[in-house]
Amino acid sequence: MNKKISVVVVDDSALVRSLLTEIINRQHDMQCVGAASDPLVAREMIRELNPDVITLDVEMPRMDGLEFLSRLMRLRPMPVVMVSTLTEQGAEITLRALEMGAVDFVAKPRIGISSGLNELAGDIVDKIRVAASAHVKRQAGAPAPAERAPQGAVEVPRAPLPRLSTEKIICIGASTGGTEAIREVLVPMPADAPAIVITQHMPPGFTTSFAARLDSLCRIRVAEARDGERILPGHAYIAPGGHHLRIDRSGSNYVAVVEDTEPVNRHRPSVEVLFKSAARVLGPNALGVMLTGMGADGAQAMREMKDAGSYNYVQDEASCVVFGMPRMAIQHGAAHEILPLTQIAPALLARLASTPSSVRHRI
Repeated sequence: MNKKISVVVVDDSALVRSLLTEIINRQHDMQCVGAASDPLVAREMIRELNPDVITLDVEMPRMDGLEFLSRLMRLRPMPVVMVSTLTEQGAEITLRALEMGAVDFVAKPRIGISSGLNELAGDIVDKIRVAASAHVKRQAGAPAPAERAPQGAVEVPRAPLPRLSTEKIICIGASTGGTEAIREVLVPMPADAPAIVITQHMPPGFTTSFAARLDSLCRIRVAEARDGERILPGHAYIAPGGHHLRIDRSGSNYVAVVEDTEPVNRHRPSVEVLFKSAARVLGPNALGVMLTGMGADGAQAMREMKDAGSYNYVQDEASCVVFGMPRMAIQHGAAHEILPLTQIAPALLARLASTPSSVRHRI
């Protein structure tokens, strides 16, 4: 019999602790072995119980969730799923938590907590399962300041790229662990980089803060995509939470299409939607990038991009938080190159600097 995933719930709300404990214990493959009302109690539980995963509230007494997470990831790194609120402040704190090494997060409603968490039960336990097998690394310290590149990033020259094609568009798909992976790819991009379109699995209310955070770090401009706007070089466009993003053509221009149609592969936004549109509209003018994430969303569509002439990069297993989406892209034969995360941006820039836009690339 397989060992159950052991979980410690850390939340100052007795109601939330009770609800999460019940949701976890309903699963055949996991068990809540402890529930703590604050990080100091949690610290002793972790020492005694050695859980596989922790769910951690952001706002708590005696020591806030971020401070506790920072200490945990330095001293005893382990998979953490943050529990945050659907507010602008909650979104910003959650993004900081993901920088510090949290695997994923659950956004709990501000009102109707009991019904809201039960509606999210499937997502909660899915995230715990993924977290239990995630690659968690020890954090040396606080995240790098905004003016510096992420730790471990390869320095890329700031000089303009020769023979830069304004027709090229970089298409990025990511899920679990993707916020930091996307940052690693975008920060080295020069101001005259080709347009970048991004689908990151994220709920409504969080992509606004995510885009603003990236915009403060990058030389390119980063924002949520708006329906009908032109896709321009020097800009990155992020699919808004709860909406699909695809690329279309209007005359000689590429434009963003943002729509709230049905979920695809259980996701909205879905990488599949973005990549299928890239295959159809961009063809050889696309560069595909598949980053860390659970599941298979976008894998088949990335193969369609390759068949249409795109050149595709896939993140390698060692640098992924979760190797699900990259693994499936590789299995579908969608990858031209499989690279560590820190080598993807330099590889993109080297290819853009050396390859005329008129050349098609195929294996």
